[in-house]
Amino acid sequence: MSDPQSPEPKGAIAKFLAASPDSVGKTIFVAVAVCLVASMVVSAAAVSLRPVQEANQLKDKQVNVLQVAGVYEPGIDVTEAFAAFEPHVLELATGAFVDDQFDPATFDDQAAASDPDLSVALDDDPAGIGRKSKYRVIYLLRDDAEGLDKVILPLHGYGLWSTLYGFIALENNGNDIYGLQFYQHGETPGLGAEVDNPRWKSLWNGKKLRDDAGDLQITVSKSQTAAGPDFYVDALAGATLTSVGVDNLVKFWMGDAGYGPFLAKLQAGEF
Repeated sequence: MSDPQSPEPKGAIAKFLAASPDSVGKTIFVAVAVCLVASMVVSAAAVSLRPVQEANQLKDKQVNVLQVAGVYEPGIDVTEAFAAFEPHVLELATGAFVDDQFDPATFDDQAAASDPDLSVALDDDPAGIGRKSKYRVIYLLRDDAEGLDKVILPLHGYGLWSTLYGFIALENNGNDIYGLQFYQHGETPGLGAEVDNPRWKSLWNGKKLRDDAGDLQITVSKSQTAAGPDFYVDALAGATLTSVGVDNLVKFWMGDAGYGPFLAKLQAGEF
């Protein structure tokens, strides 16, 4: 006798429960249920791990700033070492700091490039970035006497397969290159990805941006230009398009559309 308080299922539910365990309906039901549970687990994990991922990304970015400035050593406290750098929000068009408008500690350059109010669309776009933020966070490093030692400038542009994100470090004269390196890209391993090769990165040390006439001459190419060896970085072997991309992005960001106004003030001794 059935329990009057537990009515038997009727209709479609009864048919489903009575079906064979290996029936198409039950197989699909189990598959969908597993997918739903798995997606919920993955989503929960992604949400819970996001702060950790963001912290790791920030630390990696800080390590790259330390490395390009030549002050990174294995085992150092990255947060403590990075505190020696002065972050400033720079208005590209004027070359002036606007820290009173934006917090350098939280300003997001990449997010700003997607904000119509904080960016401009580029008609002349050799770096292949589409839109340019009107503002960038840059870093100043002082020496023991509080004089300016180095300037660290973020830059990015398209290579062969991806957008390369990195930093260039300049000496306090705003013209001599101390180093260049990228912290994010998707170039071909063994070819374009050789932008990460320490040997190739070392080629940038001591190169100059501009000649005595103030013309931007730095070039990445397969052969030396008429400007001379001080302005020439040998292109990556077997990675012509990545090399062209690096050449374009460096020239773009070091030119008038990028940090040109700031570098002019730097050379005039305003910082």
